[in-house]
Amino acid sequence: MIRIRRATRADAVAIGRVHVETWQSAYAGLLPDAMLAHMSDVRHSAMWARALSDAAEARGIFVADDEEMGVVGFGSCGPVRDPPEGLDGTERRVGEVYLLYVEPDFQNQGLGRRLLDAMFRQLQSDGFDTAVLWMLAENPTRFFYEGLGGELVGQRTDTFAGTDIDEVAYAWRDLDMPLIRRRLAP
Repeated sequence: MIRIRRATRADAVAIGRVHVETWQSAYAGLLPDAMLAHMSDVRHSAMWARALSDAAEARGIFVADDEEMGVVGFGSCGPVRDPPEGLDGTERRVGEVYLLYVEPDFQNQGLGRRLLDAMFRQLQSDGFDTAVLWMLAENPTRFFYEGLGGELVGQRTDTFAGTDIDEVAYAWRDLDMPLIRRRLAP
């Protein structure tokens, strides 16, 4: 059985491992090979330990915890960092899903939906009415977000390890809307 729960500092090593493994798997051919090869479980685990030591930041970090395998996915959310240009101005407060990753062997089991639902609920609890998520434009998982009602609202070019990469933003408005709740139901 896999449960979705708020992460604790004790999860930092597992989150760091999942972070590196999923990036190296999902972004092969999309991000520079040298950048992916240089990723380190140790550095990412230390980064997550710092994040989980900050109570305000930790409240937006969730894990998918398998009773046998441990942490197999995670996500994080909080206030929007870079609002996309396509927001229409009706949003009162905008939050952001920063990351959402599930190990390949555990994908297509509803864990991404369940993690996204936990983050949407957290954002709503924190007073946000809209959520945005930036992702690589060439990432095939964009169809996952489109299928959950994400509306394309922005584009930008970012630089990763000296390489320009196109990104797109999706938005969900009215996080309490029944349609969003139904789409997130496993």
